[in-house]
Amino acid sequence: MGKRFYSFNRYLREEFGERVHRLSLNAGFGCPNIDGTLSDKGCIFCNNKAFSYFAKDSPLPLEEQIIQAMAYAGKRFKAKKFIAYFQSFSGTYGNIDFLKRQYSSVRKFNDIVGIAISTRPDCMDEEKLDLIESFSKDYSVYIEYGLQTVNDKILKLINRNHTFNDFRKTVGLTARRKDIHIAAHVILGLPGETRDDMLETARQLTSMPLWGIKFHCLHVVGNTPLEEMYRNDEVKLISEDEYIDILISFLEIIPEEWVILRLVSDADRDLLTAPLWINEKQRILRKIEEELEKRKTHQGIKWGVEHRA
Repeated sequence: MGKRFYSFNRYLREEFGERVHRLSLNAGFGCPNIDGTLSDKGCIFCNNKAFSYFAKDSPLPLEEQIIQAMAYAGKRFKAKKFIAYFQSFSGTYGNIDFLKRQYSSVRKFNDIVGIAISTRPDCMDEEKLDLIESFSKDYSVYIEYGLQTVNDKILKLINRNHTFNDFRKTVGLTARRKDIHIAAHVILGLPGETRDDMLETARQLTSMPLWGIKFHCLHVVGNTPLEEMYRNDEVKLISEDEYIDILISFLEIIPEEWVILRLVSDADRDLLTAPLWINEKQRILRKIEEELEKRKTHQGIKWGVEHRA
């Protein structure tokens, strides 16, 4: 699998010569969109407990999380090298001493070869980039910025409380650090977005100095404003066939060298309201691969044509 798109697993094998597994961690970060700084409601779709095992009310100490996650991944996936993935909430939201202390926890583990940080584009500055870049001497370093869409009206609707221009500025700032890989998070199927709107996100992103992209399918989890909207029939979710069609068209537009960190999201089955098909991950991945083969297409096929024109 993955011959028609540049998967993260393939990239890691090329980079490290063997399987490398990401450890999803909760380092105790907060988020300005839920603590009252920007909002106390958060994004309409957000419930961290739905996608991160350690995103509990009282998570284990960070080092214990790492030990448990390494043991599990080593046994299940036969992984011997790991990336510490600061996934929960906004991974650069905090004072510099706290960030340094949390990130530095990886230095106690010789088998950790990379650091990945998921955050918002409005939670970054030069001082934080200096700190993150300092780890690049010893680790591969990745920053994943949550964009979701380039459409500012939709960003407002989903209560992101940042703009596409905020994302653009932060990517530009980060791109000056040559040893930091930059990725974007995109959600397909947001309320009010058309197929053309979603593909416009692809077109806008192609001009930016990105290294990778992570796709999410909009899904409804418990205890979120989106769940209330869904139960009141105020939002329509796209079907799996619609998702696959849009995803493939998106892949065709973006550069073939961009690393695809994920093709489809999943969620804790106890919190997932809809659509249930996202948790049939292997079946959906096979279906994506089959559709790519059927169309005789691949990542970057249209990007190349557009840029040669």
